[in-house]
Amino acid sequence: MAEKLAPEKRHSFVHNGQKVFEWDQTLDEVNIYITLPPNVHSKQFYCKIQSKHLELGIKGNPPYLNHDLTSPVKTDSSFWTLEDDIMHITLQKRDKGQTWASPILGQGQLDPYATDLEQKRLMLQRFQEENPGFDFSQAQFSGNCPDPRTFMGGIRSD
Repeated sequence: MAEKLAPEKRHSFVHNGQKVFEWDQTLDEVNIYITLPPNVHSKQFYCKIQSKHLELGIKGNPPYLNHDLTSPVKTDSSFWTLEDDIMHITLQKRDKGQTWASPILGQGQLDPYATDLEQKRLMLQRFQEENPGFDFSQAQFSGNCPDPRTFMGGIRSD
């Protein structure tokens, strides 16, 4: 049932008409997916994840991304992998349940409607996590959705 509340699609981050990366989020994580250029050996790529900053690219070249993050992440549980010509970066949110409008601070923000949909999906994900025997996949909110971080006393820590 929880997989029904997973992100339905990835969001695209586009700059100057070019797709830079795709991304999605859960209550705990923000995932970034970057299509790698062909004919570059995997050992030439690097990714540096800091609490509020992300830098990645090909060694010996200017960074492909070198930006502040929208919100802080837990660096000890954030990581990156390379698989099938995709760099997958998993950023562990410091504030579980926070809805990110974009991974990159001040750029590529989701529109208000898409942000509201994300917040509703994360709230349903929180309900599913806290009540594993119930199916919230068909639940809907009417009106404004509460903040998943603070609703009814906030998110419980394990």
